[in-house]
Amino acid sequence: MKDKTLLGIIGGSGLDRVEALVIEGSETVSTPYGEPSAALTRGRLGSLPILFLPRHGSDHSIAPHRINYRANLWALHAAGVRDVVAVATVGGIHERMPAGSLVLPDQIIDYTWGRESTYFDGLSQPLQHIDFTQPFSAALRERLRRAAVRAGTTLIEGGTYGATQGPRLETAAEIGRMARDGADLVGMTGMPEAALARELGLEYAMLAVVVNAAAGRGDNREAISLEQIHQTSARVMKDVLRVLTAMGEGG
Repeated sequence: MKDKTLLGIIGGSGLDRVEALVIEGSETVSTPYGEPSAALTRGRLGSLPILFLPRHGSDHSIAPHRINYRANLWALHAAGVRDVVAVATVGGIHERMPAGSLVLPDQIIDYTWGRESTYFDGLSQPLQHIDFTQPFSAALRERLRRAAVRAGTTLIEGGTYGATQGPRLETAAEIGRMARDGADLVGMTGMPEAALARELGLEYAMLAVVVNAAAGRGDNREAISLEQIHQTSARVMKDVLRVLTAMGEGG
């Protein structure tokens, strides 16, 4: 019988492994949609059973537009996961989300193209429509909020994530357009990941790690320092691990 409390964690850039995870093993899951990014690592955070999957692969070699999102979500679902926390590095568009902050977004805008974005394509599965009005799980977002409080970590609640194609960063004009659209954050992996999770009936929420001001914003009006991105990511990922560990301690 599958454990309904099993939590899936999808790690993004800067989170190729969960240091606090007590590893119990790994498993490779075959899917009708090909191979996932990596084998699933099984373990525990406190009393909470975890399955961890690095979306860019164990060696961080898979570009955002090349990720097999369908296989990743299918593998987690097939392994018994019902709740998924996606960790994603992002750029901050809105001034209230500066580099170094941790955000719990509640909306998403999709600017990607050409990605395999649905299970219900009329080929592998019959055509169906899903409601996507609220793309992130309110219940799982609340669990993350409570965990952040227990961990003593500041978490910015709410905000719109804009998903771009990548792997290049955006132009200042593109970020300006996204700001006018209402996007507060920019990343490359939130879609179709969030929609696929909804199609599978998974509870899905995102922890967005702001590692830089988006192009043309703040200190990055002329250029973005990739070295600064790496430094900020390493620092803020410690907050992410504290929140995830607090989920394990408090449920």
